[in-house]
Amino acid sequence: MAITEEFKQELKARTDIADVISSYVQLKKSGRNLVGLCPFHNERSPSFSVSRENGFFYCFGCGAGGDAITFIRKIENLDYVDAVRLLAQRAGMTVPENNVNDGMGKLKGRICEANREAARFYHRQLYSPAGKQALDYLRGRGLTEKTIIHFGLGYSPRDRFELTNHLRSKGFSKDEIIQANLANQSKKGNPFDRFSDRVMFPIIDLRGNVIGFGGRIMSDIKPKYLNTSDTPVFNKSRNLFALQFAKNKAKGQLILVEGYMDVIALHQAGFENAVATLGTSLTQEQAMIIKRYCDEVVICYDADEAGQKATQRAIGILRPTGINIRILTVPSGKDPDEFIKSYGDQGSARFRMLLEKSGNDTEYRLSKLRNSYNTDIPEQRVAFLTKAAALVSELENPVEQDVYISKLSHELDVEKEALKRLVNKNNRRSYRESIKDEQFRAQAQMSGINDRMNRDKQFNLKAANAEEAIISLMMNNPDIAQQISKELPPDKFVTGFNRNVYGVLLKRLSAGDDISISDISGEFSEEEMSSITRMMLSHPRDPDPSLAAKEYTEILIEQSERLTPEQAETADYDTIMEELRKLREKKK
Repeated sequence: MAITEEFKQELKARTDIADVISSYVQLKKSGRNLVGLCPFHNERSPSFSVSRENGFFYCFGCGAGGDAITFIRKIENLDYVDAVRLLAQRAGMTVPENNVNDGMGKLKGRICEANREAARFYHRQLYSPAGKQALDYLRGRGLTEKTIIHFGLGYSPRDRFELTNHLRSKGFSKDEIIQANLANQSKKGNPFDRFSDRVMFPIIDLRGNVIGFGGRIMSDIKPKYLNTSDTPVFNKSRNLFALQFAKNKAKGQLILVEGYMDVIALHQAGFENAVATLGTSLTQEQAMIIKRYCDEVVICYDADEAGQKATQRAIGILRPTGINIRILTVPSGKDPDEFIKSYGDQGSARFRMLLEKSGNDTEYRLSKLRNSYNTDIPEQRVAFLTKAAALVSELENPVEQDVYISKLSHELDVEKEALKRLVNKNNRRSYRESIKDEQFRAQAQMSGINDRMNRDKQFNLKAANAEEAIISLMMNNPDIAQQISKELPPDKFVTGFNRNVYGVLLKRLSAGDDISISDISGEFSEEEMSSITRMMLSHPRDPDPSLAAKEYTEILIEQSERLTPEQAETADYDTIMEELRKLREKKK
């Protein structure tokens, strides 16, 4: 049985969408709405709007939209039922479990239970005779027993059936073990352990669930590190290693490093605000998560070429979030773990000195850029300053721009005004390009070319716009919704997606249920909810909704009776002549 309407209505009454979203996004008043930087894509200027009155949010930059449940689903990577549970907990309510259709929720729960049991199994194996090499490796890296236990480190045996057999003995099915990616399936259909002869690093989410693992091989077999693939509870692009610990120690700052061992070594040395990505480069989703828990991030990647490229890429992803960025470069090409160990008891104090001396990302990027040119040669000095001006133009704060213009002018003996003109030229170019991008997006939206939800729209633009207007009218004016439903059957809708939305509204009306944006979110995906929210914004409240409904209904009836291009290709002579007659009558 689905979650009851009574429960959903009470949850809606107790949930203020602005309060929910302000826990994740800094919102400011703008007219009747609230605005802020979108948490779902990188942007410099706020395009994310929240309507407390209508109970929905929408980003005019990336198109994300929906109600409070949709927001929680998207930002916390939850399914509908789990998002309802989270909001209910926030509102002091409990979802009646017998009212929940939790097929996916049950599977997620079983996967988390299997992962938890696997973590216990791996940890026990670490202290068994088979795990001696792995335990020696961890102790050799300077980890204390307290740290090993704190992070729940373990060992996966060489035998490729030990974990699978153990989990089967605990009541987990073959499918559940494979869905958790704890096992792979042979060509004969038999499960075998995914991880073998590896030091195991449990990956834990913010609610304390073991959602996956990273494993370091104890032999020469490649790859050196192996991670859990994406599962119903784990997405490596949307999680960070050790964030469950670091978020409580952040105090406004997180340290971003490359590997599990770097994180663990830093935590052991007292830097418990360190986190790492999970075998991938930093993603936009991870940048948004980092922004949620701190105002400043210190990037501390390896000093080798790969690490420096990763640093440059991370800066580009983090800067649009508005977070302060600093770069810590460990001397002599060492990683943080090696650096701390090399100084023994002084390792922690030495690393803290590096941390305090770390410069911001602009200084780092200018320094890396300058190293590529010999500024004693006039041509190379011009080339450097041209690229440096482009870099400085990316800074939003005009005072910050002026500081770096003055600094470059002084260091390279160049007239400040000349350099300022070069920066302003880049500013104007960026502005023109952003305007062109906005115009292109607006034109594409109006034409329906980029409408991924409603593929039929670009071929039936007039009908699709009328359909969207009808849907918006019904949701904004429940008092006339019943009348519309009587006069406009679903088969008069030309486009498939809009017909489906209209069908859901009709079904709820016939059952006596409400049809606001929050009432229908359980029927649609996050992307579909974004599309429906866009419809409501594109067709705001009409001063005479009854008249508007009548006009749009007439358009739909007329459009639905026209031949489609596909029908025209196969229509007989009489049908085509009748269509032409209708067109002539309409012109008269």
